[in-house]
Order: sequence, then structure tokens, then C-alpha cells
Amino acid sequence: MKDASEPSNIVSLSQRLDPSSERGGALLNNVRDIAGRRLQALVNGMFEHVDDALFDLAEKAENNAAQMHYFDGMREVRKRRPMVERSFLAQVSRDLGDVANHYRQAAGNASAPSLPVGSVELSLVADNELEESLAITSMIGKNETRLTRELFAVNQRLSVIYGGIKIEDGSNPVGPAMLSQAFRQAMRELNAEMRVKLIIYKLFDRYVLASLDELYQEINAELVRAGVLPQLRHELPRAGAGTSRPAGMAAASATAASAETADAGAFLADEEGAAASNELLQTLRTLFSARRAAPQPAMRVPTGSIQLPSANELIGALSVLQSQAAISQVVPSHISSAAELTGEVQQLKEHLLAQIGSLRGEKPSQVSTIDEDTIDLVGMLFEFILEDRNLPTEMQVLLARLQIPYLKAAILDRKLFAHRQHPARRLLDNLADAAKGWSAESDRDHRLHDKIKSIVDRLLQDFDDDLSIFERLGAELQEFQDISRRRAELAEQRVAESTRGREKLEQARHRAAREILSRMEGHTLPPLIHGILSRAWANYLVLTILRQGEDSNEFRDALRFASDFIDSTKPARTLDERRALRQMLPGIERALRRGLANVAFQESDIERLLGQLHTYYRHQLGEAVPEAEVQAVEASTTLPIPESIQPIAESAADLARDEPEPEPPLDTPEMRLVAELKPGTWLEFVTGPDTIERAKLSWVSPMSGRYLFVNRRGLKVADYAPHELAEALAANTARVLESTALFDRALDAIVGRLSQPAPATHTATE
Repeated sequence: MKDASEPSNIVSLSQRLDPSSERGGALLNNVRDIAGRRLQALVNGMFEHVDDALFDLAEKAENNAAQMHYFDGMREVRKRRPMVERSFLAQVSRDLGDVANHYRQAAGNASAPSLPVGSVELSLVADNELEESLAITSMIGKNETRLTRELFAVNQRLSVIYGGIKIEDGSNPVGPAMLSQAFRQAMRELNAEMRVKLIIYKLFDRYVLASLDELYQEINAELVRAGVLPQLRHELPRAGAGTSRPAGMAAASATAASAETADAGAFLADEEGAAASNELLQTLRTLFSARRAAPQPAMRVPTGSIQLPSANELIGALSVLQSQAAISQVVPSHISSAAELTGEVQQLKEHLLAQIGSLRGEKPSQVSTIDEDTIDLVGMLFEFILEDRNLPTEMQVLLARLQIPYLKAAILDRKLFAHRQHPARRLLDNLADAAKGWSAESDRDHRLHDKIKSIVDRLLQDFDDDLSIFERLGAELQEFQDISRRRAELAEQRVAESTRGREKLEQARHRAAREILSRMEGHTLPPLIHGILSRAWANYLVLTILRQGEDSNEFRDALRFASDFIDSTKPARTLDERRALRQMLPGIERALRRGLANVAFQESDIERLLGQLHTYYRHQLGEAVPEAEVQAVEASTTLPIPESIQPIAESAADLARDEPEPEPPLDTPEMRLVAELKPGTWLEFVTGPDTIERAKLSWVSPMSGRYLFVNRRGLKVADYAPHELAEALAANTARVLESTALFDRALDAIVGRLSQPAPATHTATE
């Protein structure tokens, strides 16, 4: 037997290893070696199937062009495969190391911060990139669900060797999410069509992600051998598991003198089942115990002993109250605001005791300690919902109706508060997340409101004691959200493309204006020449920038023409000057014909314009020209601009005056907050005296830096320059909404509330 004085090599979840220490570094290197070896073999095996897959598709291609795309893809994969593999494995290795770096940077903090969740967010990109993102999102979701148990164990053990940093599915460097993102990054080495890339992603899913079980098993086995959480089970509780506990706990409760003590153990999930929430729940239990120990008002206790209500009695009484609440959903209730509902939420315990009294013929004065804690905890959860500014008032009122079903669920399964993945907890989190982006304006068809109300109604009407209803309704909500999200993403993409197009156009107009003005500076030009340059040719410069780019030969030729055109207005008094002008004229005419035709001038308009120029140049060369024609040309200041290009055919001077001055950077808390905003963040905007709109940051322009906001349907709500958004935040006309899940925020708030000194109470007198 091992001497008790010897130090233990077992590391529990409550302990943390410094990844920069010798032991922590060795364990991290072991994990990195296992991951590198396994993933290299899996990726090699995957690429062995790429050739065959692409060849089969080429043989079945509908036409020669499609067939060539697949053959081109095969050649590109053969050529670039080593680079893709190296890039992928190097990124995984970096990700594993970056977690430790994150820990070292946070050294000295009171608590180690958790890493940002590595969820895939669909940015506003071109169609093919959107398709790529959707494919990756799908395979991540599928594999995270399939690998829940194995991944949970890896998450917990990596949390220990990374110094206590919270590792979740999305932030695990060897989880499906981060591996998929690393592979997506590596695929940028591949210059192939999106149809080819999508085939490779399918193979990555089939041959790499589908084989991660063995990688996780080896990592878990290695860390168990090293003493990292050796007792941790590789599984999460299943939905509807009731109050079942590990065999050791069941045996202990069987011999315990008090059933209430056993219930208290169930109220807190064991460390093996809910390590991430155990510390918080332990804190809650301590705070509830302290509250009970504090002096309380004297309670009138009836003569004689009244048995405490059993769990079955509580469920029965709650079912009666629930049926009454379900009826109030059909018959409109007089309670319609969050403030009015708060009182109803706080009185549920008293209503419950009264209902038990009605059922058994005598009213109990109290319930068991664990049941009281559960009732109070659920009550405080729903008080938080009614105070949560993240939720619109209409949604607060809807969700608050779920207090009774959730109290029943918490009594039936004490693990509800311990596990983030509990179906009931996930459903409430997802309902709140969907409700966060709701507004009357964005839900004119009431589709989202009716869906949330339908789920609330069905829980009130149908939930008896079968917890699987939460999973079914959660899947239904997820399907609704997926459909809504796909529809919104397409709308977002159109809004972003439209905004991007307008910005490119404005940028091109200002560039054209600067170029024209800089060349005209210092020259007094005839109205005809000035008009052609500042309107027609400026317009041609804009379209050239948009089509060919500012670095193209076409753009340089267009600028050269502008300079030559201005030079052609210089007086031609000598024989050499006239000879030089005659040599320039054919080139000027050719360039004008080509340029004006490109901006949709009609042939008749071009001929009329060139006729005016011929008259002007004949006069410049000293030829005999009727005075009336000369005066007509000199007076000509208007040009025939086709209707189709009017919006971009403004004068260069106007464009230059319109160019915005760059805003100086401001070092304020609001500007720093704006700089940290990420696409996907929801904000609330006060848009009128009595109107509020909720919008998601959809896109930040790389050209102008403006922030584009859309509603839940993907339609544009507003766009702001950074300083404008900072000013709105400072003026409280804009507010950033929380991104943390409702349950997590509620539990933190409840701990904070229970930690406050209890208000003074007066002892009741007989």
C-alpha cells in the first residue's frame, strides 16, 4: 500500500497545472504528439481518396466544362497536397500551444479567463464562401453531437493541464470546430473551384472527423495514466435520466439516516457529472444554507406534526397549478407586464403550499430543505428573466409563464442546474437567444413570436413528467431557427454586397475626382473640354476602376488621355506646335470614341461631341472657322449623359467637396468597446421616442470602417461610422446586449444577490 505521506500523482479538477511547468509542459507535448501523429495519418488517408472521388465525378459530369473542372482539381490537389497537410498540422499544433500562451498572459489574474468559444460564424462573403461556411457548420454540429461523451472528458482534462482555463467544445484545439477551421485555413493553399473544395470537405468529414473517437480515447488514456482526473466518467447524463446517481452515491444514500441529506447530494451534481458547474452550485448551496441560518421571522406552526410534502405531492400540486396557467394562456390574463408578473413569480411557493393543503386536507408550513432551495432557485431564475434587459418586454412576459414547468423539471431531475447540456436548460437558453433579436418591426408576420408562444403553450399544456418533451421542443425550435437563419443569411449577403458595391463606387468616384482635379489645377480650360473631363471622362474613370482596377493598364491609359486632352488646349502658334497638335488629335478621337462607348453613350451623341471638338481644334490650328460655330462651341457646357449612368456622372468638383474628412481616433471607453465588437453581436437602438430596434452587427467594411447592422430577418437597420456608434453608446441610444447564455447569466446574478447581506426583518408576534 502506498504511504500516506507520499505526494499523490493524481490531479483533480479543482487543481491546476501551469502549462509552463515541467509536468504541465510534458503533458501538453504528449497531447500534441498524439494529435499530430493521429491527424497526420487521418489526413493522409483522406487525401488518398480525393483522386478517386474527383475522377468518378469527372466521369459522371454533365458536360465537358464540368469534367475539366474536376480534372483541374485533381491536378491542383496533387500539386498542393503537401502544403495543405503541413499547414493543417502546423495550425493544430499552434492552437494547442496558444491555449497555454493565453494562460501565461493571464497569469496573476484572480481567475483564469475562459477562451472565446470557437464557434463558426457565417460572415458576409461571396456565395461560394457562404456555401463553404454552411458545409463546415453542418459537419461540426453533427460531430460535436456524436462525440459528446468523449469530447466532454477531453475538455475537462485539458482544462486541468492548461491551468484551469475553461475548455469547451468550440475552444478545444482538437475538437471538431477548431480542427475544421484549421483545415479550412489550410485549404486556402488550394487554388480550386468551390465544387472541388466541397468534395474535399465531405471527405474530411468522412475520414478525419468521423475517426476522432480513437484520438480522444488515446488522449484520455494518456492523461489518465498521468493522473489527470482518473475517476472522470467519459459520459454526460442522458436526457430524462431522472435523479439517478452513480452507484457509490446510491449506496451511500441507502445507508444515510436522512432522506433529505441524500436529496441535498442530488441537488448538486457530482464532480464527475458536472465539473464545470459544481463550484457554482456548491456556492449556491452554501449561500442558501447561510440564508436559512440567519434569524428568520417566527412562523406560526400548527399543533401536531405535519409530514413534509413528498416529491410526488409537489409534482401533483404543480400539475394543478400548471393546468390553471395553461387555461390563462387561452383566456387572456389581466397580467400583461413584466412588473406585474414579478409578484406572481415570487408568490409561487405560497400558492404551491396552498395547493398541497387543498389536495391533502391540511396545509404544510414548509417543504424539505432541498425542495425549498429548488423552489427558490427556480423562482430567482424567473425573477431574473423578468429583469433581464437582454429580453424585450413581450418576450419576458412569454418566458416567465414557464416557471411552473421548469420547477417541475428541476424537482424531477436535480441535474437541470448542474449541466449546461440538459435539454430543459438548452431549450430555455435557445428560447432566450431567439427572443433577444425580436422586435415588432422585424417580426411583422409574427412568425417568431408565434413559435415561442407555441412552445410555451405546449409545455404548459402537455408536460406531465416526461422530460423528453424538452428535447423534442428544442429540436423543433432549432429547425425553425435554422430555416430562419438560412433565409436571413441570404438577405444579409445581399445587403452586404449592396453596401460593398456602393462603397466601391464612392471610392472610385472620389479617386476619379482627385485625378481629374489634380490635372486641371492651374489650367483655364474651355467649357467644352472642362465638361468632358469633369463629367464624361470622370465617369469613364469610375467604371474603369470598378471593372479593371486602379493598377490596370486601362486606368493608366485613361489618366494619360486626361493629361493629353488638357495639353491639347494650349495655344498652337508656331508651326511645330501645330504639327504636334495635329499628331495628337487622332489619338484623342480614338480614346474618346472608345471611352464614351464604354459608358453607354449613343453613337449619335458621340458624333455630335466630336463635331464640336473638330470645330474647336480647327480654330486652335488657325483654320478659318465661322465665328458663329466658334461661339456655339465656346458656349457649350452641357453634354448628353445617358440616363442609365446619371447617378455616377456628377461633377468632379462636387465629388471632391463631398469627400468626408477622416475622423480622429478617440480614446474613450465607448470607442474601445466599438473596436472590440465582433460580427454577430446584438445591440439595442433607440430609434424614436417610443420605438426600440434590435440589430445584429453583420459586417464591418474593410474600406470605410463602417459598421453594418441588420435585424433578425437580415434586413438593414442602420450603418454607423465607429465614432458615430461610440457617440450613440455614450448617449445611451445604443446598448450592447449580452452574448452569454441566459442560464449562466442568471446563476451568476443569483450568486451575487444571495451574497448580499439579508435585509433586516421584524419578528412576527402572536
